[in-house]
Amino acid sequence: MSERLIVAVVGTGLIGGSVGMAARRRLGAHVRGTGRRARQGVELGALDEACADIAAALHDADIAVVCAPVDVLPDVTRDVLVVAPAGCAVTDVGSTKRGVVAAAGADERFVGGHPLAGAEVAGVEHAREDLFDGATWYLTPQPTTSGVLLERVHRLLTGIGARPQVVDAADHDRMMAAVSHLPHVLANALVAQAAGALGGERMPATGPSFRDATRVAGANPDIWTGIYRANRDALLRELEGTIEHLQGVRAVLEADDAPGLAAWQAKAGERRRALLEAGLAGGPVRELRAAVPNHPGVIADIALTLGRAGINISDMALSPSPDNSSGVVALWVPEAHADRAAGLIAGLGIPVS
Repeated sequence: MSERLIVAVVGTGLIGGSVGMAARRRLGAHVRGTGRRARQGVELGALDEACADIAAALHDADIAVVCAPVDVLPDVTRDVLVVAPAGCAVTDVGSTKRGVVAAAGADERFVGGHPLAGAEVAGVEHAREDLFDGATWYLTPQPTTSGVLLERVHRLLTGIGARPQVVDAADHDRMMAAVSHLPHVLANALVAQAAGALGGERMPATGPSFRDATRVAGANPDIWTGIYRANRDALLRELEGTIEHLQGVRAVLEADDAPGLAAWQAKAGERRRALLEAGLAGGPVRELRAAVPNHPGVIADIALTLGRAGINISDMALSPSPDNSSGVVALWVPEAHADRAAGLIAGLGIPVS
C-alpha cells in the first residue's frame, strides 16, 4: 500500500462523492473518480482527479469503491476487478449483494458493501463529508476474501464515520428485502389503495400515519426497478409472508374477534420495540487478539462467525509476522459480548486472548 491512501471512486454521485469528500478531508487520501459528473466532483472538493476511464482511476489505487446502479453493478464490478492492481481492495455500495458477489466470484480482492445512508436527493452536488457519520455499513466478505484487504476496507469506512458490520451476503439480501424493499412495495400499494378509495375526491385531513407510511412511495423508479429485480427472490418470499399476515388479520376481523384484534395490535408493538432495541449499539468495547495463519479467508471467517452471532466488530487491526506466514488480528467488540466472541473465535481453532 502506498504511503498516502489512494482511493478510486467508480461513479461520482451522492454516495461516491461523499466517500471521496470524507476520505480526502478526514483521512488525507488522494481520490480519483470516474463518471459523467467527475469533473464537477473535483470542483466541489469530492475528488482530486477526474479520470476518463476506470483504468486511469485504478492506477496504483489501494481501494476502489464501485458506486454503480444495482442493475449494472455486477458488470461494472467485473470490469474493475480486471484492471485493479493485485493489492487493491475492491468494494461496492449496492443495496443487494447476490449479483455482485456472483460477478466477483472467488477474487480475494473483493469485499461486498452496502451503506445504510443516503438522502432524498441524488447527484454529486449533494455530496456531504458527514453523510456516513454513525451509519451502519454492511460488509459481505466471501471465504476467499483477503484478510489484509478486508481490514483496509474496514479502516476506510470507520475513518469516514461509518460503522462497518460484517454479514453473510444471503442474510444481507434477506434482511434488506424485509426492512427496506418490502416497505417500498407496501408504500406504493397504500397510495394506490387510497387513490382508489377516494375515487378522485379531495384528500381529507389526516394524521401523520398515512404520510409516514407512504413517504417512500414512488421513489426513483429507475433505481427501484433495479433493486426489486436484483433482490426478486427474497422480496417475493417477504411478499408471501405479508399476504399471510394480512389474511390472518382479515380472518380476525371477519370473526369480529375483539380480543384477537387487541392481541394482534399489542404483539405488533412488542415486536417493534424488540426490533428497534436490537439495532441499538454503543457502550464500552474490549480488545481481543487472535493469532491467525496467513490463509485466505481466515479473517473473513472470524468476522462472519461473529456477525452471525450478532456481535459487531467496531474496529480491527492486522499485524503480519515478518515472514508473512502468520499474524495477529486485534478486534474491538462490545464489552458485553467479548467473552462470547472469544469463545466463538476459539471454536474456530484460533488462539485468542
